[in-house]
Amino acid sequence: MFSSEPVLTLDNADIFQGQKLVLGDVSFQVHKGEFVYLIGRTGSGKSSLLKTLYADLWLQHGKGQVAGFTLNALKPRDVPQLRRKIGIVFQDFQLFFDRSVEDNLKFVLKATGWKDKTSMNNRIADVLMQVGLGTAQKKMPHQLSGGEQQRVVIARAMLNEPQILIADEPTGNLDPAVSDQIMKVFQAINNAGTAILMATHNYDLLHKYPARVLRCQDGQVIELKG
Repeated sequence: MFSSEPVLTLDNADIFQGQKLVLGDVSFQVHKGEFVYLIGRTGSGKSSLLKTLYADLWLQHGKGQVAGFTLNALKPRDVPQLRRKIGIVFQDFQLFFDRSVEDNLKFVLKATGWKDKTSMNNRIADVLMQVGLGTAQKKMPHQLSGGEQQRVVIARAMLNEPQILIADEPTGNLDPAVSDQIMKVFQAINNAGTAILMATHNYDLLHKYPARVLRCQDGQVIELKG
């Protein structure tokens, strides 16, 4: 059963990309431990919605709360704290290719205020085990397959034990077999209690791994009834 406490709430929110209104009057909640898909055509506003949730775009009208932060009252200095409470998984991995897997993860820990070396090493080992890459610490990203690189990205997103993971087309660059493996990683994370909001084009995943579905369509976000 999901916790009654929502980790994400939007209430009559208008989502802008620059001056352009892309989604109007958006209202929905995601509760702790819930898995929610966000679907819609290219250009329908999925990425703008996700960017608003992690404060890459500001929420100008309406109300929003993510992981205890009020988006409509957020100050620029609060953004790093907000991002510590949410994990973000991008389609294009955004790894540093000039440093090892371990150093990629260490960079994020240091940037988010971790100081103790032993604690950092233990946390890195934990998240890599979680995504099935326990032996990859010393490897460079170019030595890993696309699926393994995406696992590193998921591990990176889990470093600060986020309340919610926001994933933007996380299987977009991967073939079907690898997409399946990545979905199993997401399911394990979700089963352990982390909420997940995943934008995807891959409708096969919706059939294979059924969950709640929100669709961006005609400037609105509507819930599809199963």
